Amino acid sequence: MSRAGIPCDPTSKPINIRRRPAFAERQDTMQTKAVRLYGVNDLRLETFELSPIGDDGVRCQVVSDSLCMSSYKAAAQGAAHKRVPDNVAETPIIIGHEFCGRVVEVGKNWAHKFKPGDGFVIQPAHSYQGALTAPGYSFPECGGDATYVNIPWEILHMDCLLPYRSDTYFYGSLAEPMSCVIATFHAMYHTRDGEYVHDMGIVEGGRMALLAAVGPMGLGAIDYALHCDRRPSLLVVTDIDEARLQRAQSLYTIQHARECGVELHYVNTGNATDPVAALQALSGGQGYDDVICFAPVRPVVEQADAILATDGCLNFFAGPGNTGFSAMVNFYNVHYNRTHVAATSHGNTDDMREAIAMMNQGKINPATMITHVGGLDSVVETTLNLPHIPGGKKLVYPHISLPMTALADFPEKGRTDPLFARLAEIVADHQGLWCGAAERYLLENAKPIE
Repeated sequence: MSRAGIPCDPTSKPINIRRRPAFAERQDTMQTKAVRLYGVNDLRLETFELSPIGDDGVRCQVVSDSLCMSSYKAAAQGAAHKRVPDNVAETPIIIGHEFCGRVVEVGKNWAHKFKPGDGFVIQPAHSYQGALTAPGYSFPECGGDATYVNIPWEILHMDCLLPYRSDTYFYGSLAEPMSCVIATFHAMYHTRDGEYVHDMGIVEGGRMALLAAVGPMGLGAIDYALHCDRRPSLLVVTDIDEARLQRAQSLYTIQHARECGVELHYVNTGNATDPVAALQALSGGQGYDDVICFAPVRPVVEQADAILATDGCLNFFAGPGNTGFSAMVNFYNVHYNRTHVAATSHGNTDDMREAIAMMNQGKINPATMITHVGGLDSVVETTLNLPHIPGGKKLVYPHISLPMTALADFPEKGRTDPLFARLAEIVADHQGLWCGAAERYLLENAKPIE
């Protein structure tokens, strides 16, 4: 796979998204259009006024947002969700937490740090005083599925409004999911026999397995495993969806992995009579130092536990919607083989900075995650049906009106729509992947949201 660099030019002109306010204008209030959550499966696309930001606020224009299964879970659970306020029915929140855009207004207390026109990426997990509140879950005026937002004070105070110096905005939206992947690798730990010391990170040159791992986050993990500074020598990727396995193998080829110093195998465990035995055979019977489970499915979790090597670390990546989800763990191996479990529910600010840096350096290309694009008016239906829509990440551009559309459907739609015809050509020229050129063309030519 080509490791083409990502355009990053701090002097480049911003995309001319229609109807954005002049940066020089100070606005006491501003109208925004956003998707708000009122309760269980109650999402509404609405227009309302944002509050004045005052001296201690920052207002931003959202250019892109990537939909996440976490938003589906928030919608499915409503106020029962840990991050959603109890009074959401009376004070609805804006959904979406993987967003990127530009600063449009800055209060005087933050003028030393931000100015109108600056690009930004949001780190939603601010962790201020241990709070679980986050943009996309908890705030009435800040979430990615909106045209304009007011940034919460907690985000500013915790340095979670990060600079983004690129005119390709969707990569900024993917910085948050990539930071979650990076966090997972950093959270793995290993012990020294006879010593009370935890060595953080995956085993360099070790054996690694990614289970149920050809969805969007799994693809990000493959990308990172092959191109980070601390790589395994053996990487085994499993799933039961042959089509998705084939796509992953076409994006991250065995030959390219070999060039990175990694022996890569793709395994359809649905075709194996004994998946654990098949995976153990690939490890030479030694098991795996690091195993990441990307599905909240009991047999997959138990499979992950069964293939751990001595001192093996199992990272449960996938957050279950079922609060009672559980699986069997072999405690004989916990006691005698020092196997253990770790997990992360988000990345921190350093993880996001690492994601942005690796994208800007062309080391990773998370465009492989994206299989659909749409406008703000596609968010409600897409979010509520996210588990049932095949493919990877669904990318939203809040300032346009567009049905959520698979990249693979562009050629057919292009037969009658010149917008999709041109997008199909651009995507075809970029290995079938979404790209900066496609984003710029879409934002300049799509119908604006009304």
